[in-house]
This record gives sequence, C-alpha cells and structure tokens, in this order.
Amino acid sequence: MSETTNKKMSRRKIFVIVWLLIIALLLVGIIVSGTPTSHTESVKEVMRDGVLHDINQISVFGLLVNPAIISAYIVTALLLTAAVFVRIFAIPRFKRVPDKFQSVIEWMVGFFSNMADKNSSHKPRFVGAYIFSVGAYVFFGTLFELLGVQFPTTSENTILLPAPLADINAAIALGFTSYLIILFAGIIRGPRKTLGVLKDFSLPISMSFRLFGALLSGLLVNELVYYYYALSFVVPVLVGVLFTLLHALIQTYVLATLVSIFYGEAVEPRPYKNKIKKEGNRI
Repeated sequence: MSETTNKKMSRRKIFVIVWLLIIALLLVGIIVSGTPTSHTESVKEVMRDGVLHDINQISVFGLLVNPAIISAYIVTALLLTAAVFVRIFAIPRFKRVPDKFQSVIEWMVGFFSNMADKNSSHKPRFVGAYIFSVGAYVFFGTLFELLGVQFPTTSENTILLPAPLADINAAIALGFTSYLIILFAGIIRGPRKTLGVLKDFSLPISMSFRLFGALLSGLLVNELVYYYYALSFVVPVLVGVLFTLLHALIQTYVLATLVSIFYGEAVEPRPYKNKIKKEGNRI
C-alpha cells in the first residue's frame, strides 16, 4: 500500500475511535446521572401549557405574560440590531465581486424580490420588502427556540422560551397584518378590487392557523421528547433540529408566496381596461 492509503486508513481509525469515545462518555453520563425525580407536571399539563401558556407565565413589571411575548421582543431586537449593523458596516463595503457574506445577502434579497416581481405588477418593491421582513421574522423566530434560552416563571420553574409564533395571538396578528397589506392594495386599485379582497375574509384566519398549527406541532413534539427520560438523549438533537429547521423553511416560503400571490391578485389590472386600451391603440 502507498503512504497516502495508509494515512487515509489511520485517519478513519482515529475518527471511529473518537466517535466510540463520545458514545461511551454519553453512556457513562446516562448511568451516572441515574433516573430523574418525578415530574412536577403531568404530560397532559405540559402539552396543555404548550398551547395555552396559562401555567408557566412570566412576570414583567408585575404583569403576567406568555413566554412567547418575551421571545418576540428578543427576536425583534436581534433582527433590528443585525439590520442596523449590516446597513452601517457591511453594505458600504460591498464590491462588484461579492464575498460569501455579500452573496448570501444578495441571494436573500433577490429571492424575495423575484417572488414579488413575478406575482405583482404594482409596486413590487413594497411587497418584496414586506415579505422579506415577514420571512426573516418567521424563519429566525422559529429557529430561536433552538438556542434553549431559559427564563424563570411565576410557578418557580424555568421554561425554555418558545418560538414567537407558537402563541396563537402572534400568529393571528401576523396573519391579519398581511391581510391588511393586501386589502390596502385593493383599496388603491378601486372598489371592485376592494370587494374582491373582502370576499376572501377567511384568508387571515387560514394564514394565522397555518402558522400556529405548524409551529405548535413542532413545539409539542419537542416537549413530548424532552418529557420522557428515555427519549431525552440524542433523539432531541435529531427531532428538534430537523423539525424546527423544516418548519422554518416551509412556513417562510409558504407565507411569502401566499402574500405575494394575493397581493398580486389585488393589484392586477382589469382585463376589460386592457382590451379597451389595445383597441384604442389600433384605432
């Protein structure tokens, strides 16, 4: 065998040995830690609180609030801070030949801009900026729960802060905000378009519950996995990361697509007006 082949085999052996040591350490940790004490809450109470947030609440200046509100403020502050830093320190240094960071930023902006241009003929830059902002909030807000930020509650326990949209109120607010953007576009285009948008009164409800249901399902699966001791090793890494990342990507794409499509339908020109203009040009 050549020296190159021997080096590859030795690297593989080292890699296997390292992984075996890691697995052995995990097993030792499981054995040493022993079985945990009994749960203070039943699995039914844990799942119920994941939906209603009526047990593990957080006190803010004497007011009881849902943990998702704290998550919303943190995510908003982080996104605004990142936007300010990118605008002040990164964008002025952009070059004709982009580096990796510039390529990522340009791809993100181009993705939502192209979606807006494709689906809307009226002010695509506005709807592109809106779906970019909403998409960033949904994506990074969903990934926020992976950070595992803990916060003390009024019940003398600590709780992992969930995704902001795991609260039904946040999902409804985002759904109705998107609907108002679409309705405003219809009002600008005339009464017929306004009536057309008003007929889709179920749109904000469907968008709200789609977001809430998708993100809540991931939250409940994670709560269930962490609740049982036998599933609390290795499995949460796979389930939590995959569920959260998958929901973040899917819900960001679905919400941005729906908003851009319905916005485009609300502002599209009337067919009979186009025919009149074409016939007038021919005459």
